[in-house]
Amino acid sequence: MNFKELLLRGQSFVALLNQFRIDVNDLVIKDEDALFNHEMGKNTEVAKESVWIEGKNNDGLINLFGTLHYNLLNKLAVFEMQGYEKVPVIH
Repeated sequence: MNFKELLLRGQSFVALLNQFRIDVNDLVIKDEDALFNHEMGKNTEVAKESVWIEGKNNDGLINLFGTLHYNLLNKLAVFEMQGYEKVPVIH
């Protein structure tokens, strides 16, 4: 299971995507492989990492920046947004 699937289990993340009109299929968590390969300490249950999530809508790209809090043992993830950037489509 990847972080995208874990985040989509939460209603607040789905509401955030709806707010920016981002389709789930057009959602990419940048460097997700590096996050999964990050070794957690033996006593660590919860970890957090700064992340960049890129989504697309009809107006262009939406970049969401924030902190991903996750617990892979319990298969939980929460995104705490700190900012965003809209990149319009140039015709």
